[in-house]
Amino acid sequence: MKNISIIVAIARNYAIGRNNQLLWHLSEDLRRFKKITQGKQVIMGKLTYLSLPVRPLPNRQNVVITDRKDEVFEGCTTVHSIEEALDLCHEAEESFIIGGGSVYRQFLPYCNRLYITLVHKDFDADTFFPQFDLAQWKLVEREDRLSENDSELSYSFLIFEKV
Repeated sequence: MKNISIIVAIARNYAIGRNNQLLWHLSEDLRRFKKITQGKQVIMGKLTYLSLPVRPLPNRQNVVITDRKDEVFEGCTTVHSIEEALDLCHEAEESFIIGGGSVYRQFLPYCNRLYITLVHKDFDADTFFPQFDLAQWKLVEREDRLSENDSELSYSFLIFEKV
């Protein structure tokens, strides 16, 4: 059975990015992302890959989805469809979908766990996480936090499992 999870930081209005950049910087969230995904498979779209400050992400099996057959990303497994990426999920203990918006939307039906950092504020964005039916998910963990560098930015670490 495939163990596919989404890991994402979203604003209250489901915003996740603007101009291929994150909307905020939360060091604690970045540390959490690294800890959770370390040693695992991470699956992302090409634009998410290109937005990473370090490419490929170290100590992870990086899978990049692109629709261009001639593109190859050094140090990564390159696939050309969601189906190809799903086939690779059989090989991993846990696969993490890490973005962007279109990739999240296409993988959401296949996921059984959501690791969400919910930022308690609305943001102006051009990329959004897909809205999902909370009745299909059970909240199994919640930890409320206040940003280390901006006392007005509160957020919560949430983990949902599919029911």
